[in-house]
Amino acid sequence: MSTYSQIYIQVVFAVKYRQGLILPAWEEELYKYITGIVQNKEQKMLAINGIPDHLHFLIGMKPACCLSDLVREVKKSSNEFIKVKGFCPSGFQWQEGFGAFSYSHSSLDNVIGYIMRQKEHHKKQTFKDEYLTFLKNFAIEYKDEYLFDWLES
Repeated sequence: MSTYSQIYIQVVFAVKYRQGLILPAWEEELYKYITGIVQNKEQKMLAINGIPDHLHFLIGMKPACCLSDLVREVKKSSNEFIKVKGFCPSGFQWQEGFGAFSYSHSSLDNVIGYIMRQKEHHKKQTFKDEYLTFLKNFAIEYKDEYLFDWLES
């Protein structure tokens, strides 16, 4: 019997210490590179976008995929890509951990729109507030000490 599935996951992760290092001059190239990693791992990229200190992507995921392995590969490979391209002379690193949130097929248009409007969205809400809202809305228990390291302004 064949396996049929419908798994949609939004992944969110940040630059180490939430430094605003992802610059508009090269963010599109980074997003294309990450999309290539996801596709090479046989997953479907539905949306990717972010702001200088973090990014979001939405994938259609096959059941055999290990999400932690995929995100680890995305972070490791994209970190090396940024280094080799010389995009960030001061050094670049992703922060440990990530958020992963699942959605139904009927929510895809809204989630894709939300991801694609990240720059507009973050004119009104900080990443910290956004992330805490995700955790609350998805009823995810957490401990403050295990959240991202926040740069307070």
